Amino acid sequence: MADNELHRRHLISAKQSEESIAKIEGQGSYKLAFADNEFLLQDDLRAVRLQLEYLKPQLTLEQHQIDATIVVFGSARFLSPEQAQHDVGIAEQRLAKEPDNDSLKGNVKRAQRALKNSAYYQQAMDFSRIATEHNLRHDEENLMIVSGGGPGIMEAANRGAMEAGGQSIGFNIVLPHEQRPNPYITPEYCFQFHYFAIRKMHFLQRARALVAFPGGFGTLDELFETLTLVQTKKSEPVPIVLVGSEFWSRLINFDVLVEEGTITEQDLELFQMVDTAEEAWRAICHCYDLKNGSPN
Repeated sequence: MADNELHRRHLISAKQSEESIAKIEGQGSYKLAFADNEFLLQDDLRAVRLQLEYLKPQLTLEQHQIDATIVVFGSARFLSPEQAQHDVGIAEQRLAKEPDNDSLKGNVKRAQRALKNSAYYQQAMDFSRIATEHNLRHDEENLMIVSGGGPGIMEAANRGAMEAGGQSIGFNIVLPHEQRPNPYITPEYCFQFHYFAIRKMHFLQRARALVAFPGGFGTLDELFETLTLVQTKKSEPVPIVLVGSEFWSRLINFDVLVEEGTITEQDLELFQMVDTAEEAWRAICHCYDLKNGSPN
């Protein structure tokens, strides 16, 4: 009787319905487009990802009325003075046990060089502290510190702002060797980027000054892009301050560029070199006629 067509169940069972729905919902095509990572990560969606990466920090910073910043660039490899001093001690202890070990001698030299360069970390921290203390005294002149969000000079910049009791921004970038955000960034202003171009756009969009400490390819890239934008009048002039005149003079012979006619003598006025955090801050204050410009 059960095999008779007349008596076969002709309504789909609840179990069959559930199985059919589950099969549909398991397909990528059913997911909402904005919730489908596999869809969003396709090469054809790059333009959309670029727009989203621009808009996320843009809207967040606009909502918090952050429209003027001081950008601090510099090497990710510089250590804090306390860490550098510790590393020198360890290296010297190991060499003392094996005084003829050339490899350990090299380690001591590198540790001593790192200790020397840690002075830039301290200067970056001092600069951000001075600027942030000014911001806290003069809210109408608030220039928030922004860094690349990583270690080294970036960490020092965020650390100085935090230790002064203020806030700061970090624009991290996804790299093959993971760059983790430093712990001194104000959490709600810590952003992560995939595209260097969008990250650099955010660096410069609100920048009212740029302070560059010694660094490598990344620092030079960011510095010269800024100089190019100002030189070509794609960007309004802002104070561009290079901290560490000995380093920058050894690294780049700007006079040769003038002599060879690749830049004009007036282009040298786009930036200035200083040697201390206090001098860097005074240069910015002079440009904008900030109140009580001289740090304590």
